Amino acid sequence: MIFYGWRVVAAAFLVLFTAYGAQYSFGVFFAALLDEFGWSRAGLAGVFSLYAAAYSVFAFPAGRLTDRWGPRAVITVGGVFLGVALAAMAGVTRLWQPYVLYGLVAAIGMGTAYVPCSSTVVKWFARRRGLAVGLAGSGGSVGTFALPPLAQWLVSAVGWRAAYVVFGAAVLATLATVARVMRRDPESMGLHPDGVLEPPTAVLPGVGLGVALRAPALWLLGIALTATWIPVFVPLVHLVSLARDLGHGPATGAWLVSALGAGAVAGRLTMGPISDRVGRKPALVFGTAAQAAAFYAYAHVASVPGLAAATIAFGYSYGAVSTLFPAAVADFFGRSAAGAIVGFLFMSAGSMAAWGPLAAGAMYDAYGSYAPAFQLSAACNLIAALVIGVTRMPRR
Repeated sequence: MIFYGWRVVAAAFLVLFTAYGAQYSFGVFFAALLDEFGWSRAGLAGVFSLYAAAYSVFAFPAGRLTDRWGPRAVITVGGVFLGVALAAMAGVTRLWQPYVLYGLVAAIGMGTAYVPCSSTVVKWFARRRGLAVGLAGSGGSVGTFALPPLAQWLVSAVGWRAAYVVFGAAVLATLATVARVMRRDPESMGLHPDGVLEPPTAVLPGVGLGVALRAPALWLLGIALTATWIPVFVPLVHLVSLARDLGHGPATGAWLVSALGAGAVAGRLTMGPISDRVGRKPALVFGTAAQAAAFYAYAHVASVPGLAAATIAFGYSYGAVSTLFPAAVADFFGRSAAGAIVGFLFMSAGSMAAWGPLAAGAMYDAYGSYAPAFQLSAACNLIAALVIGVTRMPRR
């Protein structure tokens, strides 16, 4: 019989595929809402900024509850919040309503995706932890690539209101169904990580969040993750505009976004297993340094091949870092409170990602170019690489 941990990986893949695919379909509905109501772009874009910050904050209690209750209950409840919020968006008529429904209610649901899935997968694996997290996390990148075109087809076929209802119902049904496969850890089923035929321990190895908070390594990881996540959404938001400013057509910007998603899938699938061999720290240093190089390239390239190379490099490094982070937490602090610790870091560092696109837009307005924003983004990632390089494994 196949080791049950791989079923958990497959379930996490589907949860992240659905949740992140729905998240990045926001741009499709964004255009439809602007056409319908004539709201300002800044006013409507603020909905996504609130959402990005809020779901990072909600990930912390979701991680703690996953350690306590297991992922089945947490992801199922999150699926209800996310699905109901998306379906309810079909009835909006005032700008404040998307702020409540999408910016807050949907954010609660989305907060139960990344942290519960990644922290559960790392509990099921030890020797092949990087491979398992990479496979599971690639679901988010594949969903980002696959679901927005489906959303566009639905909006064109039945209108944005009906499309929101269909999306909401599909998200709720998928997450509630897939979550039934998830189990908190192998020990709860009398099994052992990686399917090793050894008697499972009664208590998972590792330290609690309170002990981890007293370790310098946790705060150094938090600083590094904050530095690399502040600018992480800048290309996702501004890449199409950058291509247009450089004289390239809208089709170029669209396929560059797809290339970013493809690069992220490759980064997740390759750097996870590589980190199992070379170690998580060297792999994270490489990922953040590669991200710095990609941002630096964005500030200087102008041709389509140059933009494509920078985009693929950014996608690859972005996928690598987001995959390696929860695996590194489990390496450093053990499996017992992985959900709480990953959730804490995601709340404190991940929520800062909401400011990157806003800052990049402000810099463009001030200087008439994205170059300063991309150069500052490169510097942030160099700081992250240096901090990770000096971080030492804490003594248990």
